[in-house]
Amino acid sequence: MLGERRLAILESIIDYYIKNGEPLGSKTLCEMLPYSVSSATVRNEMAFLTGLGLLEQRHTSGGRVPTKAGYRYYVDNLVDNKPVSDYEKQLIDEALSVNASDPERLLGDAATLLSELTGCASFYATVKDPLDCVQGVELIPAGNSKAMLVMLSVGGKIKSSVCKVKVPLDSEFLKTFYSVTNEYFVGVPLSDISLSVVQSAVPALGDKVFDMLPIMLSLYSLCSEAADGVIEIKGETKLISQTELGHDVYRLLVLLAGKEKLEGLVNSFAKAKINTALFIGDENPVYELKNTATVISKFTYNDVQTAALGIIGSLRIDYKAILPRVDYIMKTVSNLLKEGGVRYE
Repeated sequence: MLGERRLAILESIIDYYIKNGEPLGSKTLCEMLPYSVSSATVRNEMAFLTGLGLLEQRHTSGGRVPTKAGYRYYVDNLVDNKPVSDYEKQLIDEALSVNASDPERLLGDAATLLSELTGCASFYATVKDPLDCVQGVELIPAGNSKAMLVMLSVGGKIKSSVCKVKVPLDSEFLKTFYSVTNEYFVGVPLSDISLSVVQSAVPALGDKVFDMLPIMLSLYSLCSEAADGVIEIKGETKLISQTELGHDVYRLLVLLAGKEKLEGLVNSFAKAKINTALFIGDENPVYELKNTATVISKFTYNDVQTAALGIIGSLRIDYKAILPRVDYIMKTVSNLLKEGGVRYE
């Protein structure tokens, strides 16, 4: 355990570096400390902290900057989080309540909010569930020879598309539609719905086959889309302004554009026993993230569905301001997902 003076020096150096991006020298540090201490003493303490691997001196005559281990010690022992104000909480609650009944849109809203409030890149993902089934299908007249097709899965996924219809959606047409969809789609795992399922339903369409087949194909497309896990990135260009990343920013942008490695991280974290993690530097399991601070949280809803939210930023993120806001957003999303979404009766 470090003494009070060493803790104060370490915190001052890291706070200064996070704010200014510049090393802090002993003379300036002496002026910042709340008590009188000589430059020689401060230099000795800085050397001690450097020996512990918490600070480093990049130039012989320069000041000290935090190492990755220093950031970890700082977060675990020194960060006194800036509380989220009631006003901020209200704004977050209002933003997340808009699509609270649609898990994917809720996650998308949360990712956008995370990026805006932290200045980092953010992401959300849903983990593919091979057991997720079609729970209900609706065909809603929309006028001008159009109809809205809506599919809801047991896992809470809602997919929709606009279909062109050449005939009136009268009671007989809708009766046939619901009869066929209930028999061939409802209760079937999303991953099992294929073109062969649509083909097997053709005889049941009777004389309405040519009018209804395009709608059946649209339904197949919605089910195929819902069967896969989703991963979306928000605010990735914000990383460009985080100068600490240097040339690593290009490697990060390639990683985020490709999504495969990030998806692998999400799938791996989905199996972990913890719900939230902050990876600092080399703690990150993905090589391209080794010079970042990455926060990831996972959520379980509708009993079996798993999703994740996270942010990616430089090691110089303002931990004191960012972490409590990320935590509040994550907890709010978790509560909204647990409350459940829309259900077809």
